[in-house]
Amino acid sequence: MIARKVKFQPLDIILIFLCIGAGIYIYYRINYRLEYKGDWSAIPQYLIHHDPETGRLAPNFLMDGLIVTLKLSIWAAILATILGIVFGLCRTSKNLFLRMLGRTYVEIVRNLPPLVLIFIFYFFVVDQIMPLLGVEDFIRSRTEGSKAILAVFFARESLFVQFISGVITIAFFEGAYITEIIRSGIESVERGQREAAYSLGLSWFDQMRFIIMPQALKRVLPPLANEFINTIKYSSLASIISIQELTFMGRQVVVATGYIFETWITVSIMYLVLTLSLSLGVSRLEKKMRKSD
Repeated sequence: MIARKVKFQPLDIILIFLCIGAGIYIYYRINYRLEYKGDWSAIPQYLIHHDPETGRLAPNFLMDGLIVTLKLSIWAAILATILGIVFGLCRTSKNLFLRMLGRTYVEIVRNLPPLVLIFIFYFFVVDQIMPLLGVEDFIRSRTEGSKAILAVFFARESLFVQFISGVITIAFFEGAYITEIIRSGIESVERGQREAAYSLGLSWFDQMRFIIMPQALKRVLPPLANEFINTIKYSSLASIISIQELTFMGRQVVVATGYIFETWITVSIMYLVLTLSLSLGVSRLEKKMRKSD
């Protein structure tokens, strides 16, 4: 493949100068027209601070929120992918009940606002399912060492139930969109390949394992990566159910300091670091998969 040379056109130069001008105008409005007195030097202490107990540097509010957001997004993405694959297979099944089950799940989630769904699902999970599963009793009965390990991978004891509820809620929401992505990937594989696999005596499981899913996953990687990015962004909704992720911590810093622009710009940059890193990682993975074809 021959790489194209990128040339700047007059319109490109005009648009660049317009963007620079817009940035200067916004800066002027904030600093001189709104009479906003900010202080960027105060933000670093809310990222990392000096812990008086250990005498070492430790993450503070915003960095703690970033870590929780990362853990919340990873576990929610894993669970959402599992749900998406299961219901995606249901959506393409020959069994009418399984197809109806998969479609009902997708349509309910897709046609409800995320905020409403989170409220309904969160309170149902916390009030009904969590006590039934004995999650609180489980975490209380663990040793201090086990609690420390769970705190590293999930959340500390006081927030463990809320964290698990948030993971399930976000995964339930994102799983519906991943279901449709998986369904479209499976259906994009030519029918003749299934018939050839069947004529060779492969079972349905082997057909999916060796023929259909490898091709389907390769084709749906870009939209799947987009949903993983959405999972990171939708994790901010967990702040409304008192999960101390990045947006929740950002609100705490704003209330404590009054530095609105500095705090939210910092939070935005931290989200961008997560999402852009994921985008670049997926782009590299796509290139490697193209080379392997």
